[in-house]
Amino acid sequence: MKNNVREKIFELADEKYKKFQSGLCPDTDNIIGVRVPILRNYAKELVKEDFKSNFEKIETDYYEEVMLKGMMIGLAQIPYEEKLKYVEDFIPYIDNWATCDVFVSGLKIKEKEQFYEFILKYLSNQNTEFEIRFGLVCLLNYFIDEQHLAKIFEITDTINRDEYYVEMAIAWLISICYIKFPKETRKYLKDNKLSKFAYNKSIQKIIESRRITEQEKEKLRKMKR
Repeated sequence: MKNNVREKIFELADEKYKKFQSGLCPDTDNIIGVRVPILRNYAKELVKEDFKSNFEKIETDYYEEVMLKGMMIGLAQIPYEEKLKYVEDFIPYIDNWATCDVFVSGLKIKEKEQFYEFILKYLSNQNTEFEIRFGLVCLLNYFIDEQHLAKIFEITDTINRDEYYVEMAIAWLISICYIKFPKETRKYLKDNKLSKFAYNKSIQKIIESRRITEQEKEKLRKMKR
């Protein structure tokens, strides 16, 4: 089974996509080159066949093998507490932004408040770069709402890390907060503890949105540090 999965992944590989994805993940040197939709379809097959048995047999030497296991966790129809244990065990394998973001977007957790409490432990300065990014991307995907907005701003103010993928996740998170809650986020941008890089990237990402008027964009440009 181990060799069969790896062989299948290599069969699905696209050399042009490998070069493209390697450029997006410059610190990742074990990419085979399988497009995300194709890999997700394969994950669906493995989950449908036998989630637990197939999951346990897949190795983690290659980028796609790790990505495949993350996708399978999201797709698995298992009780919440059991899924959470899989999530917790998987997080240490996240070592690039793509695996993190694809994994989080596929989780589709229904037990929202329980999951919120779970991710908080990954949102402190004591965590690793990609543990923090995991928590931030979870906030972005599932918790930009009236109930959690103020807490999101508290969290981004307390994260004092200069790793690129943490600060970019903060900027992405703040930009989506602005799109959904412009008044509240504009107020936050006028009084915050973000690093200069994260602050300016947040504004840049907001300006890049097609959902922001040119008039708003001009005001935001003047707010840059």
